[in-house]
Amino acid sequence: MAPLTDRTFTDIAALMHAAIGLSLGPAKKDLVASRLAPRIERLGLAGYDDYLARIGDGQDHAEFQVAIDLLTTNETYFFREKRHFELLEQTLAQQAPAHPVAAWSAAASFGDEAYSIAMVLADLQAQGRIGRDWSVLGTDISDRVLRAAREGIFPADRLREVTQPRLKRHCLRGEGDCEGLIQVHPRLAAQVRFGWLNLCEPIEPLGPFDVIFLRNVLIYFDAATRRQVVDRVLARLRPGGLFFIGMAEGRVQTGCRLQVLGPGAFRKLG
Repeated sequence: MAPLTDRTFTDIAALMHAAIGLSLGPAKKDLVASRLAPRIERLGLAGYDDYLARIGDGQDHAEFQVAIDLLTTNETYFFREKRHFELLEQTLAQQAPAHPVAAWSAAASFGDEAYSIAMVLADLQAQGRIGRDWSVLGTDISDRVLRAAREGIFPADRLREVTQPRLKRHCLRGEGDCEGLIQVHPRLAAQVRFGWLNLCEPIEPLGPFDVIFLRNVLIYFDAATRRQVVDRVLARLRPGGLFFIGMAEGRVQTGCRLQVLGPGAFRKLG
């Protein structure tokens, strides 16, 4: 296969930016080439130009979704950046809100984050800190990861940060042919739902939410798109609600007033 040319890379980058706000600078050229090459070979295409033609004409929506999956990283695990979940638990335990608590995992990937939030809320319910009508919504732009999230079955290593008592309360261990896999208990999964959402487009009426996790996705956007996405998402957060981004994602540029609670953790003011 011929190398990915600068011109074709630029066209692929422009296509992805226009469709989902994905920012692919020149430094990502090798990454794009390596991730697309096996798919191009599997499809029996001659090279990157042919693949661009296939995903760029607007006809093959399924293949375009495959390209999105290949070019976005979905590495995740339960209770990633644990301090955020500790802060969530402490804050809700102190506030003891009277209304049903609603949380949104806005870049849910395979569901690890959404189910982690659910475990925290279920434990708070058991302690009498919140009511039983809490809910978690997980959204993502990838159909593939959403299908996996709905199944709620994970390799055991992805739950390495879950404490043993919490694991026992909320999960089922696989046996026999399923050894090494863990399933989220149906009782917990019943209060978590997943849906497709493009954060770079207007968001249908959702919420309002008490908690929003928008972690490890802003790094894929340019500065202007990041600002638009954050403003769009924060419009769905209640005043006083908690907002989390990845600890390494830097400052939040937004028109909303936020109180800094810690690295990547904020409270919406007003």
